[in-house]
Amino acid sequence: MSNHIRITAIVGSYRKGGIIDTAIDEILASAREEGAEVEKIYLIDKHIEFCTNCRTCTQQEGERRGQCVIADDMSTLLDQIERSDAIVLGSPMNFGTVTAVMKRFIERLVCLAYWPWGMNAPKVRKKRKEKRSVVVASSAAPALMARLMTKIVSLLKDASGLLGARTIGVLFIGIAATEQRQQIGERTRKRARRLGKKLASNLYEKVG
Repeated sequence: MSNHIRITAIVGSYRKGGIIDTAIDEILASAREEGAEVEKIYLIDKHIEFCTNCRTCTQQEGERRGQCVIADDMSTLLDQIERSDAIVLGSPMNFGTVTAVMKRFIERLVCLAYWPWGMNAPKVRKKRKEKRSVVVASSAAPALMARLMTKIVSLLKDASGLLGARTIGVLFIGIAATEQRQQIGERTRKRARRLGKKLASNLYEKVG
């Protein structure tokens, strides 16, 4: 069954081995124990250019994503996500939102919308959310305060939706900047593992 279930995690942190990275590792480890095939991708390792808002990719009608004119790693990355059954999106909070590298990735998701010239607003190409997703975020502020005062979680959820995924869980880690090399606590680790198991279990129900 593991051959049928693929989970791809997109890490929008600048630091490998940090809180976001470690939390995603726990999610993926738990999902792997349930039989899922997992892969983690660091956006900092990919060549992803800024969206120029030319909207060429939005002119093509149909459910398939529009073709971007920029030649970089984004197309290959989206191909891999499309082959996945589930995704994990993770980013620490910088200035009240996702990191610049995650924002750059999200802006390039405009290819998943249909927006021909003359139409007032874009339309999502795929209405059905056949994938599952978990979003992970962290903040120097307490988790509840940060979630209430910012839109970082809703932004990650919106990105998941564009990628055809329904968010089934959120892991928000607060007070995440008290030490230079801070690690996740045991409570967070257990929550991450529960989300990994939940993500894989939902997938088993889907393909079983």
